[in-house]
Parts: sequence; C-alpha cells; structure tokens
Amino acid sequence: MGKDIFERLRKGNDVNMADPDYGKAIAHMMECNKICHKINASEPVQADIRPLENQLFDGNLDETSYIMPPLQIDFACQMKLGKHVFINHSLTCMAAGGITIDDGVMIGPNVRIVTDNHNFKDRMVLRCKPVHIGKNAWIGVGAIILPGVTVGENAVIAAGAVVTKDVEPNTIVGGNPAKFIKRIAPD
Repeated sequence: MGKDIFERLRKGNDVNMADPDYGKAIAHMMECNKICHKINASEPVQADIRPLENQLFDGNLDETSYIMPPLQIDFACQMKLGKHVFINHSLTCMAAGGITIDDGVMIGPNVRIVTDNHNFKDRMVLRCKPVHIGKNAWIGVGAIILPGVTVGENAVIAAGAVVTKDVEPNTIVGGNPAKFIKRIAPD
C-alpha cells in the first residue's frame, strides 16, 4: 500500500475498513468526536469555543472564520477552510475524502457535506471523493452536498437542495436532485 491512509482516502483509493492502517483514521475520528462533543457541550461563548475549534482544525482555522455550534465533523484533518467563512449551526461533515471551503463561503444551518460512500459489492470498502466549495458560495439551510461535487464561485445552493453534480460558478441550483435555476451576476 505504502501511502498514508489519509492520502489514500483523499485520492479516492478503495480503503477497506478492516485494513490495519484504517485504525489511524478511526483514532483521528474518535479524537474529532471528543472535541466536537466538548464544543457542543460548551456555553455559547466564543472565548470558550474558539480554542476548541482551533484544536479540532489543528490550529488551521483562520481568525476571520466562524463556526457556530453544534457541529459534527469526523475527519477535521481532511478539511481546509478559507478566510471569512461563516458556518451556521448544525453542520455535519463526513470529510474522509477531503473538503475544501474557500474564502467568503456562507453555510446555513443543518447543512450536510459528504465525501464518502461504500462499494456496493463490499460495504466494508470506502470510496471517497472530495468536495470543493468555491469562493463566496452560499449554501442554504438544510442542503446536502454529496461526494465529488464542486460548487463554483459565487454559486447559491437553495435551501433543502440535494447536490449530486458540480454547480457552475454564478448560478443558483435547487431541488432534489439539485437543478439549475438561473444565472446570477458575479460579485
């Protein structure tokens, strides 16, 4: 195998959850679970929550970005958040395959971002695809973004949308599955 388990997940290599290397991923996931629990159980005071969020993201959370608890993130080491990102409450990220959230992104409450799936013939095998949310995108309340999706710059995902395919820059999509609604002027 040779490659680090996290690199294998990011690259979309099949990863059997019985693989001894996957134990490193489980250990990281359990640590993220503990930190998320501490965040979610904290008083809603930024001075108490911010250090825990920084711990979750290994010190890589920009000071201009804000995440409102509660949240559930399983593989924070597989996430990159830009500057001036605002994430409202109840975010769930299944981030094994990697999630990149560029500068200026706004994410509404109860959004789910998923990067992993399973091989239908052997459900012990993970198949991940990264999700990339482009600069200044806006993700509406309750949207679900599925593995392998790229959301273009300035795009808007309507509330409740289930995004199964890439979203072009400067467009609005909505529905289940999400479909093109209209073009919007770039910022």
